[in-house]
Amino acid sequence: MGTERPATTDTAHQDGPPGRRGPVVAALMLAMALAALDSTIVSTAVPQIVGDLGGFSVFSWLFSGYLLAVTVTLPVYGKLSDTFGRKPVLIAGAVLFLVGSLLCALAWNMGALIAFRIVQGLGGGALQGTVQTLAADLYPLKERPKIQAKLSTVWAVSAVTGPAVGGLLAGYADWRWIFLVNLPVGGLALWLLVRHLHEPERDTTPRARVDWAGALAVFACGGVLLTALVQGGVAWPWLSAPSLTLFTAGLALAGVVVAVERRAAEPIIPGWVWRRRTIAAVNLALAALGLLMVAPTVFLPTYAQAVLGLGPVAAGFVLSVWTLSWPVAAAHSQHLYRRIGFRDTALVGIGTASLVLFAFPFLPYPGEAWQPALLMLLLGGALGFFQLPLIVGVQSTVGWSERGTATASILFCRQTGQTAGAAVFGAVANGVLAARLGGAGDLDSVTHALGSGAAAEASRRAVADAVHAVYLGAAVAAAVAFAVLLFVAPRRFPVLPADPGSGPGALADRPDGPGGVAKSPS
Repeated sequence: MGTERPATTDTAHQDGPPGRRGPVVAALMLAMALAALDSTIVSTAVPQIVGDLGGFSVFSWLFSGYLLAVTVTLPVYGKLSDTFGRKPVLIAGAVLFLVGSLLCALAWNMGALIAFRIVQGLGGGALQGTVQTLAADLYPLKERPKIQAKLSTVWAVSAVTGPAVGGLLAGYADWRWIFLVNLPVGGLALWLLVRHLHEPERDTTPRARVDWAGALAVFACGGVLLTALVQGGVAWPWLSAPSLTLFTAGLALAGVVVAVERRAAEPIIPGWVWRRRTIAAVNLALAALGLLMVAPTVFLPTYAQAVLGLGPVAAGFVLSVWTLSWPVAAAHSQHLYRRIGFRDTALVGIGTASLVLFAFPFLPYPGEAWQPALLMLLLGGALGFFQLPLIVGVQSTVGWSERGTATASILFCRQTGQTAGAAVFGAVANGVLAARLGGAGDLDSVTHALGSGAAAEASRRAVADAVHAVYLGAAVAAAVAFAVLLFVAPRRFPVLPADPGSGPGALADRPDGPGGVAKSPS
């Protein structure tokens, strides 16, 4: 594979003052907003979509299909960005995402809409992973927290405002505008990237062949296993024939992935992402993060409405407060990890998060809205100190030619953990409800009955107990992440000496190989 240098902006020069990166940063933020919005914007428009297209029994695949496509393509796009460069991969992903958006707006039935949502997700995987990688390319180590905090803010704001925007467009215009609105935003991002982002020419060394067989195997294995996790306990029982068949097929495909990747010259998921202690530990820690995030994002709104008696808007506010503290803490985490290191800063964050999650079941019943809101504010701050140092730390331990793969690896693990968490904690919540109510109740049916005033006080207490059990499980996940970082991750991340910060004109590290590592103050 040819040696490459990092991306620069059109006004940047390696030997002069830092170039104006504003247009490229704006493009990255727009691309991140597109990927984040489309994870949530459809949720409040489901009644209008189903009323127009039908297909109520399968509408959940509007979300599952998009999530699956994003998750399984992350490793593929990471490797492609290391092979062909960030710009072509990001542009191709953005174009695919916009084509999927246009097709969604033209969908004639629910099956077509689900298929086009998957097309959107295939582009969304490129947006999520490549944006994070390119941000690290453009900024030196000491400045990366600023751009990562901006991207975190965009993601948080988009996640909170997505349902509101979707509801407004569906209620006052037409649900198809949910997808059409992506076109001008994405078009502007594309124009900025094409106009202002320039990657230096490659050398003449022949490029290694792309491992397309490995990419197909990863896609098939991830798709089957994630489908089993998403649909298990929802579309069919966990021990039913469809569930067992999918898990068996997924494990068989995992064996195929290992066999194919071992033979590949440039595998999609290279073995070094698990052989290097730093990256392996962060992979596992962010998988635990994805799992524990399910507790607040999925179950807290139900708790706020069913137990606290809040309306949907107030319940959303209880959840949204963590989007205020998370990016603020992330932006300030650099002051701590410059003193004590990446790992120890993350330990402070995840240790605090585990205490906050463990405290949730001890809130008074039924309590006041400010109590869980305060815990969410603290949780967001704790996770801001946890996630960003790990991402910045891993990106700083690899050279340009490995950064896309390393970034995609940790994002893939986080997404997979979130998918697994939804399945595991859903089963936990439904099990607690069934035990408390003496039957085979599930969270959705009980909360619907509470909303209609048809359930007794016992049901409210059962919902509270179910959510408390989920939060205890999330606290255990946080404790596991703490243990992994403490016992597996090195205390000092081996940051490459070529990582930027060595000069005022540096925008990213040089493409040094993995051998040139040295201990740094971090």
